[in-house]
This record gives sequence, structure tokens and C-alpha cells, in this order.
Amino acid sequence: MQVTVSPAPKSILVLDVELPADRLDQAIAAATRRLAARTRVPGFRPGKAPRFMLERVLGPGAVVDEAVEDLVDAAWREALVSEGIVPIAPPSVEVVTAEEGKPLVFKATVAVRPEIALGDYRHFPFKPEIEPVDYEKIARVIEELRDQQATLVPVEDRGAENGDWAVIGFAGTRDGVAVEGGSAERMPLVLGEERLIPGFEQHLLGLRPGDETEFDITFPDDYPEESLRGAGVHFAVTVRELRAKVLPDATDEWARSLGDFADLAALKADVRHRLERSALDRARHHFADRIIDYSVKNASVDLPDVLVDEEVEVMRDELRGSLARQRMTEEAYLKAVNKTTDDLLAEMRPAAEQRAKTLLVLGRIAEEEGVEVSDMEVAAEAEGAKVRYASQPKLAAYFDTDRARMAIRSTLRRSRVVEKIIDEWLADHPDHPAMPHLEDGEPEQILAPAAVDEGAAVVGAGAVAEAATEEEAPTGAEASNEAR
Repeated sequence: MQVTVSPAPKSILVLDVELPADRLDQAIAAATRRLAARTRVPGFRPGKAPRFMLERVLGPGAVVDEAVEDLVDAAWREALVSEGIVPIAPPSVEVVTAEEGKPLVFKATVAVRPEIALGDYRHFPFKPEIEPVDYEKIARVIEELRDQQATLVPVEDRGAENGDWAVIGFAGTRDGVAVEGGSAERMPLVLGEERLIPGFEQHLLGLRPGDETEFDITFPDDYPEESLRGAGVHFAVTVRELRAKVLPDATDEWARSLGDFADLAALKADVRHRLERSALDRARHHFADRIIDYSVKNASVDLPDVLVDEEVEVMRDELRGSLARQRMTEEAYLKAVNKTTDDLLAEMRPAAEQRAKTLLVLGRIAEEEGVEVSDMEVAAEAEGAKVRYASQPKLAAYFDTDRARMAIRSTLRRSRVVEKIIDEWLADHPDHPAMPHLEDGEPEQILAPAAVDEGAAVVGAGAVAEAATEEEAPTGAEASNEAR
């Protein structure tokens, strides 16, 4: 077998392979035996039909096609091994010559792990930016805490104002005909938040409980219900209840009711401390993002299309997971935004290219910095994930797979190398305020935490490419399975 390897753009290698004629002859003989064993030919016992009878039943060229397919499949694998090439996806194969009595010639185009030329990733011309904590920010948190402790009291001595909580009944008609879905007996709303049609709540200001009013509203041109876009609707509204939100006074007694605080000053001091810790944490995360961006911009990577394709699919999976949590299908989403699947994938591609490059560059920096992650650390992370997703058996089971462990190891390495760079920068700048790791301890939040979505676990193409640097990297079909 003769193999000539030529490099091509986007980390592609083109293998021109030539096999001697006798190997094709042997493959044709083997294909004839296989086809004869599984083809029923009238007048012949299984496995005994000659080639010309097989081709009469199966069609001219059937035996040669079978032989070429089997031989090429084995030969490209053999060629990759002989040339020491580790693919990240199966090659595309083009048969150039396949005639009996002549050498078999084919071309295999294979994507390999791209070479990553690192630029500077340590001498960045910027530093962490810590947002100062001032009196106004502390006052804002105190007001939010007061708002959380507010009570609603009936309004009797005035008309409705923005900020009041109201319960209304209403009926909408169009040309004297009731609008479908345009009425309610008891609808709660906070005046001024414009949760209904723009301008609707303005007509309620000044009304008292029991008051009635009528007015016309023109629906906006982008209203979700197509039949009402730009339509004029007449509404009859009754104010059934009206309540005002009353905030507690910011006193020492109120501060003590919130926790172990001696007085209001102690509460404010605690708020300042937490805001400062939060500002340091945000500064560290933003600093890390800028370091990553700086490192990636200074690196050169010739990305193969297969890695970008994989990252596009990862992003599509992420979108599907997000839509599923909103009880929406991808088809419904595309219809709502008036896009095709091809439009969606084309929009994702630039971001996918950036993500794939970022993953590869950070993996290469981790190698350069000697950052490793032990099997014990990977196992601990996987066990923690299984506990977090215990209510989702399929997702929890995913963390027992080799694919998940590979993704965890890659993610930890990339995160750890950025933290290492930050820590060493801080050590070189002892006058800079300390910026502790998140795991070093995060203060309890005074305000109610936001809801957290449980996203689907997915593996990016960067993890696949990074795996190809290990000694046990898969080859051939194994690489394809890992890439998927």
C-alpha cells in the first residue's frame, strides 16, 4: 500500500492511497463468497452460485462494489495507523480507480486535531475592575429589604395611584361583540407596571373601590394575538379592591427582626460587607473572562469544520433544553421567530466557532501550565452532579459514562488554569485587594435568591479534540463515536 499525505486548510489531511491489484482481486473473491452465502439463486445451493449468476440476480458490478466498499473501509484505517494520524471524525472517502486487474486508488479526507499556536496569555494590559460600594447601593438594598417586608392595606381615602395593588373586573367588546379572552371577573394587577395593554392602567388612576369606567383602547401592532393587532376594543372596568403597599420604617427594631443585628447600623454594615464580597466575586469573574478573551485573540487555530459542526449541535441542544423548560418545542420557536432550521444553524455558527476555539486554546494553555485533574477529583465532581440531578434519573445516569467524565475533566482543567493565572497575577501584585475563589466561601444572600434552571448536560467539541491529545486517544470509528 502506498500512501501520500497532503495537508489542506482547516486542519485537514488528504490521503492518496493506492493498493496493489492483487488486493482488489482477493477482495473480489471474498465478496463473491459472502454474497453467495446470503443470496438465493435459483438452481444453486447457498454459497455455491458462481459470480456471473450472482451478478445476474444482484446486478452488474454488485460484486465489485461490495469488494471495493469492504477493502476501502479496511484500507483507510490501515493508512491512518501507518501514518500515525489520529482523526477526530471518520474520513470522507472518494474512490478514484476501481477496476479489476488494476491498482485500487482512493482519496481519504480526514480532520485532525488542529495545531494551536499560543500567543501571550499572561502579560495582559488590564487589571481587575472592582465596582465600589457606596451609600446609594447600601440604601438600595435596605429599600429592597423593606419592600420584601411590606404589607398591603386597604385604600379608602383616595383614588388609585401607580404602585397600588388592584383587583378589577373587565369586559372587552369590539363592535358590540365580546372579544374572546377579553374579560375577567377578578384580575389582580399592580398599577403602573403596564402588564396589560399599553395605556389600559392609565384609565384606572383616580378610581376608588366600587367605581366603574369605560374607555377605548387600540391594541399594538405587535400584539401576540394576530386578530387583535391594531384593533380598537371598548372596555368596561370595575375596580373591586384597592390596596396600598406600606413599607416598614427602617428602625433598629426592624433591623433586629431580620436576624442577628444589634441595630440598623449593624444591618447596614453587614449589607456593605456582602456587597463588597459580591463586587470582588464579580470582578474576579470579569477578570477571568477578559483573560480568556485576551488569550484566545492572541492564539492561532485552524479549526476543522467538524469541530464547529459539533459545537453548533451542542448550542442547539442547549436551546432545546431551554425551550423545553418553557414548555415550547423547537418547531414552535422557529415559527414564532419566523426562521428556518438552516437560519438558526447559520446564526449559531459564528458563536460556535468562537466557543470551539476557546475550548481548544484553554486546553492547550492547561497543557503548557501543567494543570492536571486527578481521577478522584473527577469522580467527586460526577458524584456531586448525580446528587444535584437525582430527580432526573436519565441525566443522573449520564454522569456515570466515560463521555461525562471526559467532559468534567476538560472543564475542570480549563477552569483551573484560568484560576491559576489569576492567583499568580495577584501574587505578583500584593497591593491589589484579595479576590477569593468562589469556593473559598460565599456569604449568605440577604435577598431571596433567583430561581436556578437545571440545564441538560452536554459535551462540547473542544472536549473531544482535547481528548485526542491523550495517549489513549481513540482512532477511526472510535473517534467518531466519541465526537458524537
